[in-house]
Amino acid sequence: MRRARRSSPRALILPAIAAAALAATGPGAGAASRSKEAATREEMQAAEKAKAAELAAQKQAAAQSAAARAEEQRLTDERIAAAAKLREAEAATAAAAARMEELAGRQREADMRVAARVVALEPLLPLIERLALYPTETLLAVPLPPDQAVRGLIVLQGMSHRLAAEMAALRRDQAAWAEATKAVQAEAPKLAAAQKAQAEQAEALDRQIALAQAQRRSADAEADAAADRAAKEAARADSLRGALATLEAQRKAAEAKAREEAVRAERQRKEAEAEAARRREAALSRSTGSMASAGSSATPHGRALLTAPVAGSIVRAWGDTTEAGPARGISYQAPPSARVVAPCSGRVAFADSFRSYGELLILDCGGGYHAVLAGFARLDVKVGESVQSGEPVGVMPSWDPAGTGRRPLLYVELRRDGQPVNPAPWLKSSS
Repeated sequence: MRRARRSSPRALILPAIAAAALAATGPGAGAASRSKEAATREEMQAAEKAKAAELAAQKQAAAQSAAARAEEQRLTDERIAAAAKLREAEAATAAAAARMEELAGRQREADMRVAARVVALEPLLPLIERLALYPTETLLAVPLPPDQAVRGLIVLQGMSHRLAAEMAALRRDQAAWAEATKAVQAEAPKLAAAQKAQAEQAEALDRQIALAQAQRRSADAEADAAADRAAKEAARADSLRGALATLEAQRKAAEAKAREEAVRAERQRKEAEAEAARRREAALSRSTGSMASAGSSATPHGRALLTAPVAGSIVRAWGDTTEAGPARGISYQAPPSARVVAPCSGRVAFADSFRSYGELLILDCGGGYHAVLAGFARLDVKVGESVQSGEPVGVMPSWDPAGTGRRPLLYVELRRDGQPVNPAPWLKSSS
């Protein structure tokens, strides 16, 4: 086997030792020794060069990795700042949408009142028109005795007053409808401007997210390439030093294993003694009753505040009555296409569609806490990614403030050790 692998370190060691031994017994021992020393020095220099190249490659990979982490942190900070700026634009959109929704409701109410007035007056329109054009002829054409004609005239006069009042109310409703329509038309440009500003901020944020993802992929590729280069350099260091180091490592490993076995045996002995002591102490405590103590529930001394995940107001609080029972989370009513940010720093544990929840995001906030968010139109993170509090993670659906459709909600649930808890005490103010 050694004869077949002539380039291996072991193949270099044994012939070198044999040659040195033979040379020492012959008349050319000095020359052979010098030749062997020169060969050894060359091999040692080759090993040093290989090691230096490996070290340089590892340092380069470490520097590139550190630079990539620093750049990613910088971009993360920029995304968090951009998300905060976008939150302001979304708040303006929410206010404009609320005004538009109110005005549209007033417009619909006025329109319904006008329609009701028209329906009520429609059967009387022929008589109103005839009385307006020919009042005297209309009364004389009725074949009634004089006393009944007088009563009819009085009735017609009362009807005339009622019709006049109805017409005045109709004109007021029409004026209210016109005013509401004018207000809606005046508010529409404001809403459009707010939505445009929000869209521009969202596009800028999307560009930053795409840039961060591209740079992360580039850094990962460069780190992989550096690791490959380091591995190749390490493989080329198959020389005398490598063989000797392998033998030395095997010897040290055997010694370390022996020491570990001794330490393990000593630790097991001490653990057995400690367990015996604990049992004796427990038996003594049970017999005297002096060491019994009541259990206590652990309560946190402080809470890490959570960032409000979206602009808007809370429309369903923790514990509110729902069709499925008391609410186990809170629901936000967000402006159209609002950007959702991470309420805590942590790792993405789940990011995908899930049953009736739609797009669902679960963040591992650490310490046994998980944040569950549902109601997205789009998710911008993947499983395994790390996010910081306030970093954008997705987008809410769009909706028409002037329409009558149901507004989308962002559902937020906080779980501790798998059990839902009220997130309100942990939430920072969204203002």
